[in-house]
Amino acid sequence: MQNRSVLIAIAIIASPIMFALAVYPDSFSLGWNQGRGGFLFALAFIAAEIIGLKLEIPKRRLYAAIPLAVAVIAYLVGLEYGLREYLVSIAPQFHVLLKDSWTWMWDFIVIAAFFMGTLTILFGKRWVRISPAGPIYSAGTAIILSLDAFFPYDSLGPLQYVVPYLVRLDVFLINVFHFGTATASGNIMFLNGEHGPFALQVFWPSAGVHSMIIYSLVMMAFLLKMNIKRNRKAAYFAMGVIGTIGVNVIRILSLSLFVLKVSTDVNEFQSFHGIAGEIMFLPWLFVFLLIVTYVETKRLKKSELEVAGHGLDKNQ
Repeated sequence: MQNRSVLIAIAIIASPIMFALAVYPDSFSLGWNQGRGGFLFALAFIAAEIIGLKLEIPKRRLYAAIPLAVAVIAYLVGLEYGLREYLVSIAPQFHVLLKDSWTWMWDFIVIAAFFMGTLTILFGKRWVRISPAGPIYSAGTAIILSLDAFFPYDSLGPLQYVVPYLVRLDVFLINVFHFGTATASGNIMFLNGEHGPFALQVFWPSAGVHSMIIYSLVMMAFLLKMNIKRNRKAAYFAMGVIGTIGVNVIRILSLSLFVLKVSTDVNEFQSFHGIAGEIMFLPWLFVFLLIVTYVETKRLKKSELEVAGHGLDKNQ
């Protein structure tokens, strides 16, 4: 039977997110720089990591976590009563170029701080090994949003470096499978399909570079708490990198196919573009972590059975 105190802890952690989802549902776009959809995935990471813990959380710790949840709810309400306008007004002082990414950045800073603070209250310093993925995912998203706010499009050269290679691979796949005709020049694809020509300029967020950064942060935190050999950790990390690159290739290809097969209308394309990445990357990351957990749990149980079997043989 699930520990009641753990369920209460999850409810406290979830309360600001559920409040926002109920009161401001339109803010939960899946676009990584368009809304709070990432809150739900961060919460899913936390729930997946702490459900099943055989640990009794003292009531005083649960009570101490409630004011943090109330403070986050107050922040969310305050955004609707002038706080968001204030954040926008001070953006020029920090030379912010994309104000939307700037304002969403603060949402993820607040929720990451809330997760870290609440988990510290509930579990002490052990939270880093108990449930690191959700807080790190949120903090990683805040970092990516800050990069997008201060260095949008192709202004941050190192992150843009790999984009032309991904673009050329995408063009190759389009032409090989006869989805349409495509050529590449730098980070620009010239596409011609069923709905006419379209030029698609790809920047590092659209190429999924941000997802590789977030994957690296979350996976390193996840592997840190696993008691397995380093070579297995390295193997899992490498497999995840390959999978994430594959997802990014599919991401760009899906954007191209939308133009080639569905529509060249800019508004329709932007709507699809806003969700194309996260709708692929986040489920992939979540499933990959579940697979790693399942494999290692199965290996651990097998090892324990083998040890128990050897012990029986010796006693006999």
